[in-house]
Amino acid sequence: MNIERIEEKLNDIIQDLESEVMSILMDESLDKGQTNLHMKPLASTKQILTNALDSIKMVDRLNKEDLQK
Repeated sequence: MNIERIEEKLNDIIQDLESEVMSILMDESLDKGQTNLHMKPLASTKQILTNALDSIKMVDRLNKEDLQK
């Protein structure tokens, strides 16, 4: 499994999410409540991707450890 490539792709997606967050924060037409409503799904998505990457790395590490035994 190519963990580096997976990590690179997930980081690209996270960068896109962060760009979207910045555009929401800079949108002066949104009030605080609207801004928060737009931000929650983006923050949740970023957390899910981060957790997925951590899980993939853990599975890969465990697999390598099993192969060494």
